[in-house]
Amino acid sequence: MSNQGKANLLMVIVTMFWGLSYTFMVMGLETLAVYNVVALRCIIAFFAAGIVFYKRMIKVDFKTLKYAAIQGLLLFIVFALSLFGLETTSVSNAGFILSLTVVLVPIFSSFIDKKLPSKAVSFAIVSTMIGITVLTVQHSFTFQTGDILVAIAALSYSIYLLLNGRFTRNVESISYGIYQLGFAGLYALVLTLLFETPTLPNSTTSWIAILGLGIICSAFCFVGQTVAQQYTSATHTGLIFSLEPIFAAMFAMMFIGEGLTVKLLIGGSFILIGNLVAQLEHLHSLRFVRKHEQEKVMH
Repeated sequence: MSNQGKANLLMVIVTMFWGLSYTFMVMGLETLAVYNVVALRCIIAFFAAGIVFYKRMIKVDFKTLKYAAIQGLLLFIVFALSLFGLETTSVSNAGFILSLTVVLVPIFSSFIDKKLPSKAVSFAIVSTMIGITVLTVQHSFTFQTGDILVAIAALSYSIYLLLNGRFTRNVESISYGIYQLGFAGLYALVLTLLFETPTLPNSTTSWIAILGLGIICSAFCFVGQTVAQQYTSATHTGLIFSLEPIFAAMFAMMFIGEGLTVKLLIGGSFILIGNLVAQLEHLHSLRFVRKHEQEKVMH
């Protein structure tokens, strides 16, 4: 298998664990409060990844810490809103709504670049919005609070990704990413002390959930993504990430007994199609740019 093939396989494993993280979050909420879960997840991830990359961690500069503090705040918001949302919506809904980031990022990029979204992105927006509506609208044409909170989390994560693209050009990426987890854990710990009673997991299920979130879904996935993205393209990464809500729904059915509904199949299909169209257009544009550059070299 080529390096790119191995990298793509690693990205599939990372995406699978991110899909599993929704089930872990629901399991953690059975005995722990929201900020407490985020604090434990991020602090465990920070120390687990920090031990592996301690040599890079001790060489950190002020700029890296400043950017990590900003991104850590956004990560904290994403994690906390996702958990609050999961109190009143299903894991499957949360997974598909959070995948809105695949469509939101090119929309925001279009505003920043002051140009209209392409036809493919426009189609993806419409397809995704239809899917979201099918998934979330109730019989009385109202939205569940949890769905709205997860949608805000998707919006926050889109901003995080856009800022990440800018910040990573100027810092050492691994220590920058690990310190993000540390800051997210610090913000969550402060709010835990202010609004909740800090506790450790008190059951086997809770420990599995927290250690799974911290070590597997955060520390391992962060390191795995960082390594894999050195050997594969952003487009392949984006296409693989589109599998996350499918993994989320699959694990929710396997471990916490969520059912497969007609709404989930129809709404999820619209969102998945929208995500794939947005990613395939990006792949096509990259190929066009490369072909044009090759032609210029030949001439």
